[in-house]
Amino acid sequence: MAADSEPRSLLRSFLRQAGPNILANVAVPLAGLIDAAMLGHLDALHHLAGVALATIVFDYLLWTFGFLRMGTTGLAAQAIGRGEPGEALCVAVRAALLGVCVGALLLALREPIAAIAFDLLEGTPDVKAAALDYYRARLWGAPVTLVNYALLGWLLGRQRSELVLALSVVGAGVNVGLDYLLIYRLGLASAGAGYATALSQACVLIVGLALVSPALARLRGQLSWRRIVDSAGVRALLGLGRDLAVRTFALLTAFAVFTDFSAALGTATLASNTLLLRVFGLAAFVIDGHAFACEALAGLMRGRGDQAGLRAVLRIGLYAGVGTGLAFAAALLAFPGVVFGLLTDHVELVEQTAASAPWLAPVLAVGAAAFILDGYFIGLAAGRTLSRAMLAALALGFAPLALWARFVAPPALASDGLWAAMTCFMLARVVTLGLGVPATLRGPSPRAR
Repeated sequence: MAADSEPRSLLRSFLRQAGPNILANVAVPLAGLIDAAMLGHLDALHHLAGVALATIVFDYLLWTFGFLRMGTTGLAAQAIGRGEPGEALCVAVRAALLGVCVGALLLALREPIAAIAFDLLEGTPDVKAAALDYYRARLWGAPVTLVNYALLGWLLGRQRSELVLALSVVGAGVNVGLDYLLIYRLGLASAGAGYATALSQACVLIVGLALVSPALARLRGQLSWRRIVDSAGVRALLGLGRDLAVRTFALLTAFAVFTDFSAALGTATLASNTLLLRVFGLAAFVIDGHAFACEALAGLMRGRGDQAGLRAVLRIGLYAGVGTGLAFAAALLAFPGVVFGLLTDHVELVEQTAASAPWLAPVLAVGAAAFILDGYFIGLAAGRTLSRAMLAALALGFAPLALWARFVAPPALASDGLWAAMTCFMLARVVTLGLGVPATLRGPSPRAR
């Protein structure tokens, strides 16, 4: 599906992709929210808190390699823009092979990783025990999850957001069904949640390969081992991957420190902030539906050498993303008790979470612009810009306030201080990325020259 760079046509193309992307993205955190709700309704809170703690580890282990999705989208979209669908497929195969190798290595090192990770994280003994149960169960799905990153990146780069939606529905549906079976019926608690996630990823890969088999058959003649291991293509993926890994590592560090510092403030604060982050994650995934459309179209316009189209993509993305963030924040602030009451039946936890809910308004409003700018630069495969901007935002926007909240602030202000740090982090991302935009819009792209 090619996109015309005329403003109206480009807007229609953006909306055609953003709609399925939003629905696909919502399926992921909705499964996480249902997961949290099932754990939150168990008699003890340490299962929910333990999964939150283990999620920090998985964020590092898996999303550090998120470039397998993001890098594939940008490079594949640019190849499509140049009229090279075979090269777009080669990009995905390279990423998938790398994902298999990384996933196998994570499994081989699972116990040393656990020993180091959970020794560094704060939490009570029962919380850490629940976290280890979840970690050991979910890690079996690591190789499949990383291959799925490459598959989804290729589909997004080809503007096949409807297939991404189908796979997200499959993954979320299987995850929720297995959550009920393993957590409630079999009583596996946090371990059951981990197994459910791992098995759902395997189902996504099986269904995904079936859905793309016609496209693979058409492009088979353009795929060869020599082309897959082409040194220029491998260097492009690894170079972009290095920068995106740094960017993702810095992003995850902010959320990991936020969660770990929350744990230091007590199990109740950790559980409360976990629920807030789950809701924030839902909103972020909705906004990311626009960011993914921005990735694909920015890459396509860069591949064509169309600077006017590139400028229009960024403008459309910012309007759509920020508007969605503001609407989501307004709806959440209007009904905080209802939302959090669905996630847990612990009345005190609902009250504590609702009291902190207003912080989601500035985080979402500013964060929406950051997500769109992220998507724009991912589409351009501008890894260096992304890594430098995220490191600066972590050091200058997040760290000072977070450290103050953890070590200096009075207990009554500590949790608010953490949310203030997250707000400043999002603002710093907007500023640092925004400074890089003008250079991308000056003159023709390299291909056009």
